[in-house]
Amino acid sequence: MATRTVVESAGLVQRKRFDETYVGEWLMTTDHKKIGIMYITTGFFFFLAGGVEALLIRTQLAVPDGKVLTPEMYNQIFTMHGVTMIFLFVMPTLTGFGNYIVPLMIGARDMAFPRLNAFGYWLVLFAGLFINSSFLFNAAPNGGWFNYAPLSELTTDCGNAVMCTPGMNADFWALGILLLGISSIAGSLNFVVTILKMRAPGMTLNRMPLFTWMTLVTAFLLLFALPSLTAATGLLLLDRHLGTHFYQYASGGDPLLWQHLFWSFGHPEVYILILPAFGMISELLPVFSRKPIFGYTFIAWSGVAIGFLSFTVWAHHMFAVGLPPIAQAFFATSTTLIAIPTAVKIFNWIATITFGKIHYKVAMLFALGFIGLFLIGGLDGVALAVVPFDYQATDTYFVVSHIHYVLFGGTVFAVFGGFYYWFPKMSGRLLNERLGQWQFWLMLIGMNMTFFSMHILGLLGMPRRIYSYPGNLGWNDLNLFQTVGAFILGVAIMIFFWNLIISLRSGEKAGNDPWDAFTLEWDTSSPPAQYNFATIPTVRSRRPFYDKKNPDIADWKTATH
Repeated sequence: MATRTVVESAGLVQRKRFDETYVGEWLMTTDHKKIGIMYITTGFFFFLAGGVEALLIRTQLAVPDGKVLTPEMYNQIFTMHGVTMIFLFVMPTLTGFGNYIVPLMIGARDMAFPRLNAFGYWLVLFAGLFINSSFLFNAAPNGGWFNYAPLSELTTDCGNAVMCTPGMNADFWALGILLLGISSIAGSLNFVVTILKMRAPGMTLNRMPLFTWMTLVTAFLLLFALPSLTAATGLLLLDRHLGTHFYQYASGGDPLLWQHLFWSFGHPEVYILILPAFGMISELLPVFSRKPIFGYTFIAWSGVAIGFLSFTVWAHHMFAVGLPPIAQAFFATSTTLIAIPTAVKIFNWIATITFGKIHYKVAMLFALGFIGLFLIGGLDGVALAVVPFDYQATDTYFVVSHIHYVLFGGTVFAVFGGFYYWFPKMSGRLLNERLGQWQFWLMLIGMNMTFFSMHILGLLGMPRRIYSYPGNLGWNDLNLFQTVGAFILGVAIMIFFWNLIISLRSGEKAGNDPWDAFTLEWDTSSPPAQYNFATIPTVRSRRPFYDKKNPDIADWKTATH
């Protein structure tokens, strides 16, 4: 002990700096892989919070005249469920996958701006904690995830309004959304520069993996869609605190201005949430079908077409507000047209798996489930593009069913498929396949029990965003059925987290390439070294790692082309 003291006093033993400790290494990292994992971990933390909120909603509505939540608390819970799932789960989680996978896919050593990348993550975490801290003040956002003005404006008398926020509720929403928007802008700029400027030699745009393609289109969508939301939120804060009247009709403002500005962001946002999922599915299906993706060029450019068209369809959310017939006709047509590039992807995915040697791993099951469930949600969207039908179904549970088939049956199923696929790359271990199958089938059953019957409930006239209902309207059995389905979904998610815990501790070692995959991220160790590649690879086709493993086939292809 005395010897050690003398050595330390002589300065011969150097203490570790904070950034060299395990905790400090994660807190101060600029490594895209660690930041990606932190994004995904944070997203799933908020996914649990949003799931608990969903179960509270379904418990309240399980029987007529429910007393589980007060009307005010119900408004806060269903608003925070939407905000959490969209802005704090799906967007950060997809950003996390993009952060981890895209630089590896394109043969880069890191993102273009590593510190900006870290800044974007910490903003997401802070904004999420800030918005959820509103529960401590009984002032959680309570005007819906869309926070419609003028109901969200600062007033002293709400009258008979169903949703009205005279306190700090809308301020928490507005400030949190502004912070999240800054993070999204930073992340989008980073993705655009990384993908356009840091690809490996030989990786032309026409050779980029489809997940990278969809991430690039999503980044551009965010850069062009977020300004309208930022403007709407800024005007709302001015109305609430500086006495302006942008949304007050009695003072010369226009209540529909909020809806136009919000949905100018809100409908591209749907594709911001689903396009990366399309990219994931386009990576999974070829690998587990043991054949190249069918129609690569059509899939890539249909994603670009969806990006352009997504800015022309926002007002189909507003058919019931009294738009002129010519506007209704235009937006009904554009909404129908956007189904074409989406259908192109579905047909190409089906053609990819046709006659393939399909390996029914859990990742593949989620990919196949995605196709079926997203197809239902897409057909719902085509139905809602028909103005007379939209008049009947708008603001009912039919719309709730539609959005959940798109974003839960679509994006969430794709996220789980991607997680099972790329988890071995991130951790070096495989998730348990048996537990994964239990999770998939319970999710498939729970998903359809909960949300398919909402089509019927909506056609029977049940409005969304109501906290209770009388027992003589014929809605009782369907609501109870949906609540049972929601709890089955909850069990499936708990199985996933149990699978994650035991696999991290003692899961089967995966090796560097457990799936015999095609793309460059599998041409590294699992998990990859900090520098990703000892030597930057040279790309000669759309399946560079497959060519490396099969040089005879690659040489034959080169000779014949």
